Parts: sequence; C-alpha cells; structure tokens
Amino acid sequence: MKLYTLQSLQKLPISQKEAWDFLSDPANLKTITPDYMGFEILSGGDRPMYAGQIIQYLVTPVAGIKTKWVTEITHVKQGEYFVDEQRFGPYSLWHHKHFIRPIDGGVEMEDIIDYKLPLGFLGRLVHPILVAPKLQEIFNYRREKLRTLFGEFQERNKEYLKRDILN
Repeated sequence: MKLYTLQSLQKLPISQKEAWDFLSDPANLKTITPDYMGFEILSGGDRPMYAGQIIQYLVTPVAGIKTKWVTEITHVKQGEYFVDEQRFGPYSLWHHKHFIRPIDGGVEMEDIIDYKLPLGFLGRLVHPILVAPKLQEIFNYRREKLRTLFGEFQERNKEYLKRDILN
C-alpha cells in the first residue's frame, strides 16, 4: 500500500475567527475550487460544521467525468481545526486535516492530506503524471483565491518592531 501526503501552508492577514468562519462553511468550498471541477454540494452542507456531519458533493475532476464524493467531518475543535474523511469517492483513502493558528498579523492555515489511490500498481503509475499535479493545481488555485479574497500577508520585520518599541 502506497500512502501519499500533500501539505499546504498559507498565511493570511485575517483573524482566526474570520478564517474559521470562512473555511468551516461547506458552501465556501465552491468558491475555492476551480470552476472546471463543477463542484456542487448535494446535501449536508446547510448547517454549521460538526463532528459526524456527512456532506455529499458532485465533482468533475478529470475528462468531464462527474463523480460523487461523500465526506464525513470526523473531528472539530471550534476555531482551531477540523478533519474530513472520504466515505465514498475516487480515493481508497482521503484524510484531510485543516489547522488554523493565530500568528502575528493574521493566521497560518495548514492542510495535511493523507491519501491512497485505488487500482494498486496502476494507481501508483498515474499518481506522478495525473493525480499529484492535479491536486497541486487545485491547492494553488485555493491559495490564489484566498489571497484575492483576504489580501496578501505581510511578514513583519521583528527587528524593526523591536527598535520601534524601545525608542
């Protein structure tokens, strides 16, 4: 069994509450998913996020083929993190952790996805030429969309701030 991991970090100049309110609302997934994927929530996305929530989607990841994807929100710590796991869909395993941490000047968001492809050797064969690039493209789109929606995070020069405070 080959288990793959994708990790993404992004800093945004918004509060932890603002980040949580946006990212924990299933309706906003459509906003941060490329249009060509035809993302559509079928059921379960009409309530605030809770552990045990089942959400059904339709997506078109490759070649115009519509795929049903069912996820369960398995863990939630209000304002800090949530985990979604695929119950039905294109992967043999999909475990996606979303973390939101306050930092100086905003938040740091971290996604860690552990996933496994079906079809054994064939799945491993298509991973580097189809699956990995597609996932990276989707997360690059999300990064740019969030930057457009919330602005560019500016690193603060700690040395400058320290001098400014001392003077």
